[in-house]
Amino acid sequence: MSRARSHLRAALFLAAASARGVTTQVAARRGLSAWPVPQEPSMEYQDAVRMLNTLQTNAGYLEQVKRQRGDPQTQLEAMELYLARSGLQVEDLDRLNIIHVTGTKGKGSTCAFTECILRSYGLKTGFFSSPHLVQVRERIRINGQPISPELFTKYFWRLYHRLEETKDGSCVSMPPYFRFLTLMAFHVFLQEKVDLAVVEVGIGGAYDCTNIIRKPVVCGVSSLGIDHTSLLGDTVEKIAWQKGGIFKQGVPAFTVLQPEGPLAVLRDRAQQISCPLYLCPMLEALEEGGPPLTLGLEGEHQRSNAALALQLAHCWLQRQDRHGAGEPKASRPGLLWQLPLAPVFQPTSHMRLGLRNTEWPGRTQVLRRGPLTWYLDGAHTASSVQACVRWFRQALQGRERPSGGPEVRVLLFNATGDRDPAALLKLLQPCQFDYAVFCPNLTEVSSTGNADQQNFTVTLDQVLLRCLEHQQHWNHLDEEQASPDLWSAPSPEPGGSTSLLLAPHPPHTCSASSLVFSCISHALQWISQGRDPIFQPPSPPKGLLTHPVAHSGASILREAAAIHVLVTGSLHLVGGVLKLLEPALSQ
Repeated sequence: MSRARSHLRAALFLAAASARGVTTQVAARRGLSAWPVPQEPSMEYQDAVRMLNTLQTNAGYLEQVKRQRGDPQTQLEAMELYLARSGLQVEDLDRLNIIHVTGTKGKGSTCAFTECILRSYGLKTGFFSSPHLVQVRERIRINGQPISPELFTKYFWRLYHRLEETKDGSCVSMPPYFRFLTLMAFHVFLQEKVDLAVVEVGIGGAYDCTNIIRKPVVCGVSSLGIDHTSLLGDTVEKIAWQKGGIFKQGVPAFTVLQPEGPLAVLRDRAQQISCPLYLCPMLEALEEGGPPLTLGLEGEHQRSNAALALQLAHCWLQRQDRHGAGEPKASRPGLLWQLPLAPVFQPTSHMRLGLRNTEWPGRTQVLRRGPLTWYLDGAHTASSVQACVRWFRQALQGRERPSGGPEVRVLLFNATGDRDPAALLKLLQPCQFDYAVFCPNLTEVSSTGNADQQNFTVTLDQVLLRCLEHQQHWNHLDEEQASPDLWSAPSPEPGGSTSLLLAPHPPHTCSASSLVFSCISHALQWISQGRDPIFQPPSPPKGLLTHPVAHSGASILREAAAIHVLVTGSLHLVGGVLKLLEPALSQ
């Protein structure tokens, strides 16, 4: 076993034992195995979230989902049963005027654009999305804002009690985490009487629990790519088939330009069920004859999402005017792969305002803090990381050059699930980072005090070992490039103490510019060096800079005129960073 892995194992044992000790004490104190059902609907928000976390999907459930992939009806029937036990019928969802959106990348941004456009017309909007970044209530929004802690708590316990009351020996009392939140969103939107609800698919489409929606007003498919291969398939065509599962007979659907194969699959899926499917024209076509459209989200790839959002909003408005009758009038028939081109129209002032005012944290988001500039993008597929790299490099090209010191580029990265971290890291190398920092999606080593950030589906040991693997991939890529090691440092001193900085590079074997930390907070403390005016943690934990690379790097970061930090690879990582950099998001 290499010295680096031995070093990591020791640190893992200490950190994991500490975290497990805290968790065990809390579990014993709270009695998690037999947690009493609270009787007061006004229980504190964090208690509601802790109870929700007991429903988090585990590996066994995921295996069950994979086995049932060939029978989506089984899963949808189970969801319909939960819906009925909660006091609703599928027919009740027809009253929500739903816009249903799927895709591999950009579906969340498309939903955010769509919701903001329609809200600009004075409509009361609902918005269901996933995952959350800082607080779980972000997943259920009304008029663009996460529902309040009080509203979340009220609806959570109301649904929880209802499901408890209606259980019997033939069914599981509680649905898993995401299904519960989906049910809760439907209840919130109906009770709060929204004019429309924008609903983002969780994973895929055909088997997703949001697909109990029978009569959406309009559907959308954003850009397709490879993701969630264990559930959706290992080709873009298989994934396209899954995404097309949200199409409904007679309900118009729109998609952006896709590669030939998946576009043909979407077309065939639509034809089989008599769903009118349209191809969105480029945004430039809608800008002709008028001023350019200004988007609230940065990045060239957001123009495709905005084009889809305009079509979804335009179609929704038209069908409401016609009381649900008729279909969009295609601008030209028989285009690419026999898909008609969606209408070309002049965006209204409300549409322009909505596009300009759209905010979607954690996606091509920039925070400028003194010498530090944080670039936050939760890209986690090959195509979305490519788009992220283009955005980051363009942003650096347009910056003002500082005087009085060097510039430093830092990558903060993590990847989870069945994604290929080596492939994603290779795509990030053209950004020419001076340092690559890896850490798990844990704000602190122990998250017991913050229910919103808890994840019971993995262990601390697992996530830290994965970070080590990321570092090894990065160092291997550095070796392949044979790039000069600008920040080399001496080997660790013999007998040096095990630090909160985990697994520095093995001496003499790889680049010295990569570091692994045990949590996001420690990584940000090292990167910012106290120079971020908002993120000002107490004195660094003991041992944070015991390794020479961390020590020498800290000196460079303290003296740099500008520090550019790209945070990417996981929306959960971005969420943890935002929690620390923007404390107001936790209020």
